[in-house]
Amino acid sequence: MDVLRTKSIEQSLADTDDPEYQLKKQLSAIDLTVFGIGVIIGAGIFTLTGRVAAEYAGPGVVFSFVLAGICCGLAALCYAEFASTVPVSGSAYTFSYATLGEMVAWIIGWDLVLELMLGASVVAQGWSTYFVTLLDELGMSWPDSIGPAATSDFSWHVNVPAVLLVLVLATLVTVGIKESLRVNLVLVAIKLFIVLFVIIAGLFYVTGANYDPFVPPASDPLESTGLTQPLIQWAFGLEQQTFGVLGIVSAASVVFFAYIGFDVVATTAEEARNPQRDLPRGIIGSLVICTVLYVAVALVITGMVRYDRIDPDAALATAFQDVGRDGFATLVAAGAVAGLTTVVMTLMIGVVRVLFAMSRDALIPHGFGRTNPRTGTPVRISVVVGLAVAVVAGLTPIAKLEEMVNIGTLTAFTLVSIAVPVLRRTRPDLERAFKVPLSPWLPILAAVICVYLALNLSIETWLRFLVWMVLGFVIYFGYGYRRSRVGRETALAERPGS
Repeated sequence: MDVLRTKSIEQSLADTDDPEYQLKKQLSAIDLTVFGIGVIIGAGIFTLTGRVAAEYAGPGVVFSFVLAGICCGLAALCYAEFASTVPVSGSAYTFSYATLGEMVAWIIGWDLVLELMLGASVVAQGWSTYFVTLLDELGMSWPDSIGPAATSDFSWHVNVPAVLLVLVLATLVTVGIKESLRVNLVLVAIKLFIVLFVIIAGLFYVTGANYDPFVPPASDPLESTGLTQPLIQWAFGLEQQTFGVLGIVSAASVVFFAYIGFDVVATTAEEARNPQRDLPRGIIGSLVICTVLYVAVALVITGMVRYDRIDPDAALATAFQDVGRDGFATLVAAGAVAGLTTVVMTLMIGVVRVLFAMSRDALIPHGFGRTNPRTGTPVRISVVVGLAVAVVAGLTPIAKLEEMVNIGTLTAFTLVSIAVPVLRRTRPDLERAFKVPLSPWLPILAAVICVYLALNLSIETWLRFLVWMVLGFVIYFGYGYRRSRVGRETALAERPGS
């Protein structure tokens, strides 16, 4: 069984001209940058920043964001090289197919489906919570029986706001990528305005004494046991430290996940007007902008409130309440609603493009991915993804599985980083508009960092991930391997007289 058969770069590029599986090239560098910002900046900027400062690093969380941004930037460089060299929909799935083989590509595609669909469902529930909070701030109310509380456990109640959001966004995604990004542009502009307003307004309430000490002295490590402990702790006895220099490093492994999402930009490679130039700009540009914003918010929060008095659940809102600006809590909630809307939409676009690429390769039913001539979008996939995300977000306590998003992402990051030097060696003739500097050392470093971060996830997350992978292998060997276009074309070429 040739499970490591590869799909040539030339064939991947030729597939983009198939009229039945052709996406419209409409996206500019600005569109791609906004796309990246839209998915990276979510509720994390309003909550995660304060929680990590309070529990891990104090004001030194600024260094954690810079460190995490650099680590994530290494993976971003790898994505930028691949996306500009192979501007085809599917992101890490397509890159892996050309370098590491079909089964690895399937693993990556299956991981991305897990990452993006679960991510969209989790964020939709988070959006529902902020939406209800915003209504409360405006003097209105939403019934608990059909609100976010309905999905705190398995029940027959429906989280109606989450379902409505997903269905509206699924309709928009089906209509077209350009139309989706117009809405995305407006919402990202609102989100950035509110974030910048909060940063500037917060500067007036910063007290220098709150920065002393900037790096609090080291404290006891976090305690965790059983299946909830990180795999690295169970295997090697390494515990996450709090405060001090090691606390900054531990915090970096936590805030790393605030950057997850830039890779979704690569899923739209086939729809970029000038992918060789614009994709690296979109991927790296969005990451740099978000790093600057995260650092600025971290400085404001820890300057307004001493790190050991920060509310880890609603850091920004309570920071302004502490200085007598209760009305700003409404603004924070509005920013979160706008911010999470763009995250859900971008994640849904990402999973649709990954499934589209897998369908075009016949690893899932071939007809599933046909595009509509008028909209230029794979309508069937868009509808199915929308319904699936709506059901999961509306009926299940999916937030309990949010670490599954992280492990799927880190697996994809690792394999893409490994694939860069592999493609350099196997296809040195390819024209590369963007190259990762110091290859293979930087890609190898990126892979090592991603593996380390994955090992910091809990044992129960790894067990769930293994179950998901077993299900994926059953589908691949039961359907994908036998129906694969690459496999059928290879078998045809090897027949006598062909």
